[in-house]
Amino acid sequence: MSKALLQIDELEVFYGNAQAIQGISLKVEQGELLSLIGSNGAGKSTLFKAICGMVQPRSGSIWLNGHDTKGLAPARITERGVAMVPEGRRLFRSLTVEENLILGGYVGRPGPWTLKKVYEVFPILQERRGYPATSLSGGQQQMVAIGRALMSNPELLLLDELSLGLAPVVIKDIYELLPRILGEGMATILVEQDVTRAMRVCDHLVCMLEGKISLSGHSDAFTHEQISAAYFGT
Repeated sequence: MSKALLQIDELEVFYGNAQAIQGISLKVEQGELLSLIGSNGAGKSTLFKAICGMVQPRSGSIWLNGHDTKGLAPARITERGVAMVPEGRRLFRSLTVEENLILGGYVGRPGPWTLKKVYEVFPILQERRGYPATSLSGGQQQMVAIGRALMSNPELLLLDELSLGLAPVVIKDIYELLPRILGEGMATILVEQDVTRAMRVCDHLVCMLEGKISLSGHSDAFTHEQISAAYFGT
């Protein structure tokens, strides 16, 4: 049996008096791709922020490789092997493509992902390595954001709204590259609005509704009706 890379137990997260996460428990195994779906405001991004240490839970625990991450700063969690591709990409506007990528490797974690390998996966980035990162197309900026995260050689990769705002042909190209990107054995949590696409690529599907898990299981275990009911609360 594989070891759980990420274990979350009874997580509760508040913003002031407003509760954003209500008693969530889940785990992600090494090498697993978990798709996290849910409508806007369901708590998906808050869950990512909690995993990365950007918000502190009021109660519950998050374990990474058997170690409790409570109280750790985001930089320390990155050093332990978590990287996120944030919604909206959030590239450094004043830096070139290559400078953005190099910054992703500042933690110095050993592993297969180097600048050379990122360029092998995304050759267009090597062609445009000297361009300001935010001057690229939306799809190319997403490649920079993914490459920057990979440069930290993570064990757990968080992909927040991977296809948001991208043209269908660009989304298709990026998803076709996912097996190559994830083939190094890292675990991945993918937040995706396109439920059909999320189901197609994942090992495990989790749906959130109003800060709770409304459905969880293998991606082929549910009908579209069951997923719709969990998604919309009907």
